[in-house]
Amino acid sequence: MESENLVKQELEELLKQLGKKQRFEASVLALKSLFQSSYPSASPSLRQSFYSVVCRVATVLKTRYTAPGFWNAGLGLFELAYLLVSEPSEKEHLKACIAQAREHLHGEDNPLLQASQLADNQAPRGYLFEGHLTVDPEPPQPQWLVQSNLLTTAATLFSAESSQASAANETTQEDAASILQDLINRLEEVVPLMVDEGTVAPRAPPASKEVVAKLPVITLTEEILATLGKDAECAICRENLVLNDKMQELPCKHTFHPPCLKPWLDEHNSCPICRYELQTDDHAYESWKEREKEAEEERKGAENAIRGGEYMYV
Repeated sequence: MESENLVKQELEELLKQLGKKQRFEASVLALKSLFQSSYPSASPSLRQSFYSVVCRVATVLKTRYTAPGFWNAGLGLFELAYLLVSEPSEKEHLKACIAQAREHLHGEDNPLLQASQLADNQAPRGYLFEGHLTVDPEPPQPQWLVQSNLLTTAATLFSAESSQASAANETTQEDAASILQDLINRLEEVVPLMVDEGTVAPRAPPASKEVVAKLPVITLTEEILATLGKDAECAICRENLVLNDKMQELPCKHTFHPPCLKPWLDEHNSCPICRYELQTDDHAYESWKEREKEAEEERKGAENAIRGGEYMYV
């Protein structure tokens, strides 16, 4: 137990050194050596401490440093940690960290991941929450096109059934069942297309890329950290904020690490905390919002008029 306490103290000291640019590489190398010698025999609690410090290294790299030497040191640590950890969620996160480091360094494919990549090639790929983006061979079809194709296919199937089309043009029973099941699974998306637009709120699209690109990036100073409090953290990655962290600020004044915020705004148009909405590139959605705003103003005007007695009979 005493030896583990000494290791924890050393980890805490290395964690402090990560924020100092001139000590970063040396600290990561020391952490790598400590990880290799102490992690295999560590208790679950100490292993979690090791993993937390490795996550901090990844966050510091993503938010502060671009020098190849820093990323190369981080890559070596991530690769070692990937080999030693056993938790699936931790291995998945480390795999993303390794891929991002490789991409940053423009290096060759990572041999540690070749086996897992062979298996992953058969599975759909997309965004990982930690901020890593994998590229699909082709972009997915837009939802409106998927829904339109499903409805058209369903109508064709019903028409073929009623008219007893020739065998050459008939869809097999298995294909028909598969398509109809897909249609049933997507009813929640299809039904809003068949009802009055004013009665159903459309699904919010991602934030405008131009708006996101213009979001200000601030560097945390001692004054800002004092205002935020010692326990301030990025609400997405849950990492504590430290001096010189770069943060992206939304109009609602909530701030996040840019690599953490990007995947969220690629899927949503609102603040992860208060749901303040950013402008989107979807004209139909923006028109719906404008109509809702006008309708809300009309409702408030009517309520005020009733309270003021304008519509009361004399």
